[in-house]
Amino acid sequence: MKTERFTFPGALGHDLAGRLDLPDNGEVLDYVVFAHGFTIGKNFKPLQTIAKALVEQGYGMLRFDFTGLGDSGGDFSDTNFSTNVSEIQAAAGYLADHYGAPGLLVGHSFGGTAALKAAESLPSVTAVATIGSPCSTSHIVHNFADKLEEIIESGQAEVMLAGRPFVIKNQFLDDIKKHDVAEGLADLNRALLVFHSPQDRVVNIDNASHIFRYAKHPKSFVSLDGADHLLLKNDDDADYVGRVLAAWALRYDRGSPDRDSTSA
Repeated sequence: MKTERFTFPGALGHDLAGRLDLPDNGEVLDYVVFAHGFTIGKNFKPLQTIAKALVEQGYGMLRFDFTGLGDSGGDFSDTNFSTNVSEIQAAAGYLADHYGAPGLLVGHSFGGTAALKAAESLPSVTAVATIGSPCSTSHIVHNFADKLEEIIESGQAEVMLAGRPFVIKNQFLDDIKKHDVAEGLADLNRALLVFHSPQDRVVNIDNASHIFRYAKHPKSFVSLDGADHLLLKNDDDADYVGRVLAAWALRYDRGSPDRDSTSA
């Protein structure tokens, strides 16, 4: 596996750090954009494992840090769901301009919710996959529910997320109210794969049921039985996700004779 690193403009004008993992032979079956979960970042170990599994099957996977996270510029407190969606689209645009337009969007947790929304305006994308993703933008609020009153009254508050301090502003709360991801699922018109663990204690598996119910066929569900939300409990979980994802995506790849089946 070879890796190329670069930056591209984010939704708020700051440079975003991207990492593109490619097959050693340079032959790319298709390109994938991966959107990481809330506050996590592109270098999260399970993402590396998923990238390795996809690259071994011939895919090129781009993962990047959203504004204010990891190696990207900007202030996380200025971001929201809308900026996440825009930055997934910007990542896809960078690939289209410099390598090849992506055929697959993948997102973990809140990143998967954003990927569902971003796909609506990316005609090259024929398939979308979510991993432990909420069915609504408002689900994320439970992570800082004890600070809601302070955020509303003071305009912002420092919250602890994954053991680290972050500032959440009132604009974030206002923004998530504008989006109804479930409403758009009926018109997604992309092949959909939903990964979720029945034991997920961060995003209940009912979210997967809702996504699956609202979306039209072709759609598939894969149970990550025994896995935790972050796919850290067992190294094999992330590898399983990557390998299943690669096999599934092949059916809906732009060069596949079955591609037209995504018009259901």
